[in-house]
Amino acid sequence: MKQDWKPGTMIYPLPALLISSGSTVEEYNIITVAWAGTICTNPPMCYISVRPERHSYDIIRRNMEFVINLTTEELAYATDWCGVRSGKDYNKFKEMGLTPGKAQTVKAPIIEESPLSIECRVKEIISLGSHDMFIADVLNVKADDKYLNPETGKFELSESNPLVYLHGGYYGLGKKIGKFGWSVEKKKKG
Repeated sequence: MKQDWKPGTMIYPLPALLISSGSTVEEYNIITVAWAGTICTNPPMCYISVRPERHSYDIIRRNMEFVINLTTEELAYATDWCGVRSGKDYNKFKEMGLTPGKAQTVKAPIIEESPLSIECRVKEIISLGSHDMFIADVLNVKADDKYLNPETGKFELSESNPLVYLHGGYYGLGKKIGKFGWSVEKKKKG
């Protein structure tokens, strides 16, 4: 039997992301975001949703760019810490021992410890209520070559032990149970 609950955001798991912003070293900041996702393949676009009272909100709005840095189990502590501390009070890169790196197309820094950094330019901001959605074009993706399979050339993101957010908790992904299209693949005769 199922119960009816009041409307809420119960779409989980979500990626636990570190969003870096700022156009100068003095302005660099990191915010942890789970309200994020892909919205278009061609052209590549994504979004993040941020509360207007967050320190990063004004930085992103002023510069109209940010970097989405995927997180790993190894980055779990820093991911949580950057979500509960304000950049008004702390230099999050310094406090968490994270390295700001140079992005290819935006002034916002990448986080060198992240396996994948997605450089974004804001296309539109939509006020939704508690959060504003920053819809962005993806301009460049920086991938850590230690996750490149030398035989296939494929980026093996699962090897980085990605971190996800699930209803107040952080989790690893667990074991792989299938791949896209496996349910309809033709069986090999053998």
